[in-house]
Amino acid sequence: MFCYQCQEALKNEGCKVNGMCGKKGDTAALQDVLIYVVKGLAVIAQKCATVDKEVGDYIAKALFITITNANFDNASISNVIKQGLKLREEIKAKYNVAGELDDSAVWSGETEAEFAAKAETVGVLATENEDVRSLRELLVYGLKGIAAYADHARVLGYIDDSVYAFFVEALASTTKDLTVDEMVAMVLKAGEIAVSVMAILDKANTETYGNPEITEVNIGVGTKPGILISGHDLKDMKELLERTKGSGVDVYTHGEMLPANYYPEFKKYDNFIGNYGNSWWVQDKEFESFNGPILMTTNCLVPPKDSYKDRVFTTGCVAFTGVKHIAGDLENGSKDFSEIIEMAKTCKSPVAIEKGSIVGGFAHNQVLALADKVVDAVKSGAVRKFVVMAGCDGRQKGRSYYTEFAEKLPKDTIILTAGCAKFRYNKLQLGDIGGIPRVLDAGQCNDSYSLAVVALKLKEVFGLEDINDLPIAYNIAWYEQKAVAVLLALLSLGVKNIHLGPTLPTFVSPNVLKVLVKNFNIAPIGDVDADIKKMVG
Repeated sequence: MFCYQCQEALKNEGCKVNGMCGKKGDTAALQDVLIYVVKGLAVIAQKCATVDKEVGDYIAKALFITITNANFDNASISNVIKQGLKLREEIKAKYNVAGELDDSAVWSGETEAEFAAKAETVGVLATENEDVRSLRELLVYGLKGIAAYADHARVLGYIDDSVYAFFVEALASTTKDLTVDEMVAMVLKAGEIAVSVMAILDKANTETYGNPEITEVNIGVGTKPGILISGHDLKDMKELLERTKGSGVDVYTHGEMLPANYYPEFKKYDNFIGNYGNSWWVQDKEFESFNGPILMTTNCLVPPKDSYKDRVFTTGCVAFTGVKHIAGDLENGSKDFSEIIEMAKTCKSPVAIEKGSIVGGFAHNQVLALADKVVDAVKSGAVRKFVVMAGCDGRQKGRSYYTEFAEKLPKDTIILTAGCAKFRYNKLQLGDIGGIPRVLDAGQCNDSYSLAVVALKLKEVFGLEDINDLPIAYNIAWYEQKAVAVLLALLSLGVKNIHLGPTLPTFVSPNVLKVLVKNFNIAPIGDVDADIKKMVG
């Protein structure tokens, strides 16, 4: 195998035997083949000059499956490969596609052995030119993040055909000999599509569950047995709450599901207790003490320990060998959560690991409702600067940088955050400025869109020509491919001077990095004190 799509890439070079995420080499090989099949399907769809919904749905699902910490199950990945090959041939026949085609559009296989053999020639390193490889992978990883958000919107009935059309255009482009300028343009277009997709998902979530509102979230526990739900899929959250209503089983959020606490629709459930625990990477300890079953709805799964593996359930794109999977698509009907609910009834209540509460719910609708207060604070000098600290958390010790950075920020600064990066500082006692909390949590990683909306509104209010003239600095933490999509989204909006850490992506070659530095002045993080001086003054 060779994989360097996430921030944990071994020695910041790439994983070559097994993934640092827990993914085995044979699983990585199958994922390489799946990406190859997706590219072939895109080639065929582009030939047809139309993108059937079935094709778009499949591409989004397949890309999502290959995101870091999502699917560790060879059998399920193999099945999706077979589905893609079958769909590809059906589309060929439907539109009478003929003529010379890329190998990805004609190769076929039926067994894991055949897939493994093909993986040896179609992985990341199959593209020999380092800069071409870098731009192709940057595009593909951005597409994976976009696909995750598109899939969340899709299950709520919201999707734009232009997103699916771009999947086809972008994936097919990776099979062609494009110029560097053409590849860079495609990467930046991916950023534009990322903004569009996050806007669609924001609309889907808010029209379905209401606008997030300022909420004090309980981080303690109740006395009843509970189910812990993690990931990002709010429709799974709604379905689980509805199914557990009146059952004597409580529901708690974990990790990226924390922002579900901010939505009005979910607050009407008496058995919705609050949030249990912290970021995804400490789940091996927190899942143990929770005592009840855990539902993983999207990526962020750490290979479970045997001591609690029988209490883990997966659904959607997530799968792990030996872990129970709850099948079904909420777009077409309810999922059967009866087994996880019945298990919960036999379990002890969670062991308290914290007590008290945290405040969140500062998505764009809520912040804009406070716009006058925010603008007055800036004009009066009470707020010197906003610092966007969105993105991902991870287990590297070096990520303590973000906690220290938050602690050392001057008291006249406000942190804008979204994603699991917030777990590095959202429980610090940083106070407020004139009643405005110094940490404003917009929600999940896709809610970085809210931060962009707020920035653009402030640009309008202050009458500025350039978004970079705002009193906003960007200190972004990344881990996986959704963070890549968010980064590309910021670049497409013209945001410059982004500090990125804890390391720069290893899939970005030195020459491609030069382009990003020249055009956007992207820089790595460094010493906390020096970085604060550069970003805040």
